[in-house]
Amino acid sequence: MCGIVGIVGRHAAAPLLFEALRRLEYRGYDSSGIATVVDGKLERRRAEGKLANLGDILERLPLAGETGIGHTRWATHGAPTEINAHPHIVGGVAVVHNGIIENFQELRRELIAVGHTFETQTDTEVIPQLVSHYLKADLSPEEAARKALSRLEGAFALALLFAERPDLLIVARKGSPLAIGIGDDEMFIGSDALALAPMTDRIQYLEEGDWAVLRHDGAQVFDAEGEPVERTVHRTALSGAFTGKGNHRHFMEKEIHEQPAVIGDTLRTFANPTNHRIVLPDLPFDPAGISRLSIVACGTAFYAGMVAKYWFEQIARLPVDLDIASEFRYRQPPLDANQAALFISQSGETADTLAAMRHVRKLGRRTLGIVNMAESTLQREADGHVRTLAGPEIGVASTKAFTTQLATLACLALGFAKARGVLGADDEARLSQALDEVPARAAEILQQDAAFERIAQSLTAARDVLYIGRGTAYAIALEGALKLKEISYIHAEGYAAGELKHGPIALIDDQVPVIVVAPPDPLFDKTASNLQEVVARGGKVVLLSDLEGVERLSSYAWASIALPQVDPFVAPILYALPVQLLAYHTAVLKGTDVDQPRNLAKSVTVE
Repeated sequence: MCGIVGIVGRHAAAPLLFEALRRLEYRGYDSSGIATVVDGKLERRRAEGKLANLGDILERLPLAGETGIGHTRWATHGAPTEINAHPHIVGGVAVVHNGIIENFQELRRELIAVGHTFETQTDTEVIPQLVSHYLKADLSPEEAARKALSRLEGAFALALLFAERPDLLIVARKGSPLAIGIGDDEMFIGSDALALAPMTDRIQYLEEGDWAVLRHDGAQVFDAEGEPVERTVHRTALSGAFTGKGNHRHFMEKEIHEQPAVIGDTLRTFANPTNHRIVLPDLPFDPAGISRLSIVACGTAFYAGMVAKYWFEQIARLPVDLDIASEFRYRQPPLDANQAALFISQSGETADTLAAMRHVRKLGRRTLGIVNMAESTLQREADGHVRTLAGPEIGVASTKAFTTQLATLACLALGFAKARGVLGADDEARLSQALDEVPARAAEILQQDAAFERIAQSLTAARDVLYIGRGTAYAIALEGALKLKEISYIHAEGYAAGELKHGPIALIDDQVPVIVVAPPDPLFDKTASNLQEVVARGGKVVLLSDLEGVERLSSYAWASIALPQVDPFVAPILYALPVQLLAYHTAVLKGTDVDQPRNLAKSVTVE
């Protein structure tokens, strides 16, 4: 969450900073701001709400200056107001900051005791206060920054701008990502390479604990001990062209409809072109040599991991431990000597997931990342990685990243099963063929878009919605409930259908829609019985099944949608699309901000 950009340039900085911030909107934010150096002074523009508000201010009050910093803020400490928006300026020092300064209260008390006055509620303000304090002690900007950085505890990425040094930026990272872009006699920084793509394709990634001094002619990087270090310059493959919505109303709608193509792209990376069987990429461990697999992720990626747990255990006969990343380290799980760990993150920058991965690496276990964003921290730091090919996902609520994660995990499960010698040739052929058909079946589901919109019209009046499913459909029920909550703000919960009678059935009456995810799998009859329990209590059932399932149960349902008949193995990939469409249309009809729902961020870079 949040986004940082900065320029030591030869051209007007503000328009370039604004465009870079626009490319970081997908990360989530609730205020924004830009500061530049103009004639030895720091000038600043800030705004609450959407970046367009900052754009309006910049049109009325343009910013001069060729060196500057910009920020999109997602509030942690202090309300999302203009006064709390970044950049913060104190005594000729401006800062933009992602992350959390854990010892800010201690530092704040110390600074107040020696005469400093604070004007914001943020943890960030202690940074320019501390740097300006050291500048007054006749330290150089470089010395003051280094001394201040040594006092900060927590996770952060930051950039410091100095009124009297228009040729200088000082940046640092600890736990939050930061990239340096190299231009022709100008330098750039950004929270990720996507922000810098229009300006340069030469990128240096700061490593944990690094800080750097940027001038027009280059960057000098220091490690956590203050020793000069060299960091590799990469040629990024990210395009400078900003992805647009095309003919769609929202990025989320566009990304839902891109799924047949991106699922196909992802599947092809695993396919043997001669026989369409799955071929594993190079992995940091031998699937036949591991005793257990840990899967760790957050949010929607966690639900992808939940589906994968079924696949790896049922198909590859590999025991799986599944953990929410934010809880994994604190559970202190004992890991077998032959245990490997799989980490799933769309952005590759999720703070909790990265912390869990680093914990596992410290224990000497091998790690594999599944990530969508090229050149992300997870991709660089894991022992090995597998890319999903969803392309840039701008909508905060994940759609195509989720289904490409599922496609990737399905291929890995088949590849692991084959490597472990537990998958016969006939089953391999059947399951591989089922995967081959997924893009076409996904396109068929999207052709029923109008039917989902009609059902959504009734969901807009609901106060509560329940989703139920069994087996892998349970994970899709959880994901469906999350999607509805995220973008429509309707309270929704997903349950394992067999758990209804253990408490949640008390919630059901004729005002509560119940979305029943019932693919044609061995648990279909069990799910049908749970559907009957809902109907007997007046529940308003929306049934998602194939044609045979709908024919059997539609007389009990308020509404039904017949989905393509598919092998149960791939059903979770395809049944993700209906719950996405229901959530999307409900949110549109309610008039919420579909692409950037309140309080949420695309990339969660604080714990």
